[in-house]
Amino acid sequence: MDTADQLPALATIPQLPAAERALLLDRLFEPCVPLHTLSLSLLQQNPFASYDELIGSVGLQLTALANSSSTSDAAWLQTILAAHPRLGQGKVESSQSRSEQAQLNTGSESSAQSLAELNHLYEQTFPGLRYVVFVNGRSRDVIMDDMKTRIDRQDRMAEMHAAIKAMCDIAKDRAHKIGVKDNGR
Repeated sequence: MDTADQLPALATIPQLPAAERALLLDRLFEPCVPLHTLSLSLLQQNPFASYDELIGSVGLQLTALANSSSTSDAAWLQTILAAHPRLGQGKVESSQSRSEQAQLNTGSESSAQSLAELNHLYEQTFPGLRYVVFVNGRSRDVIMDDMKTRIDRQDRMAEMHAAIKAMCDIAKDRAHKIGVKDNGR
């Protein structure tokens, strides 16, 4: 693998320019300016022993937003969660998400329509939230069953926490797949 495609060694992250730290967040999560605003200083001020620890620390920041009683914190979190593309969405900007969701774009047209309808129902049930899940090779039917379960649960707080966990699981998977320069993991 070309080292230009790899993640920076952990020890170098605090010294990286803000733009490179933002790019790192984009590669692990999804491109999202509100996430940059939330986490750039975390990456500059804290040394991390592993990418899993770094991702976990970002997850704690997101959890603090979820647990806050502030409506602005809730809106901020919703914007960050919405950086993830809808499952089965035709046009996906992020090449990583496009690759991760590839198997969801196979199958019958009726199944694709069902997924689109579930996305719509999810967003009606949980206004402002986007369904985020770590696909991890699971089929469209398995993902749709999970979505139905989460809709039926009718628990907004649980949904925010599930989305944060999924974002972190996705980021950890990406970090492990991308690899680290200089064995700095």
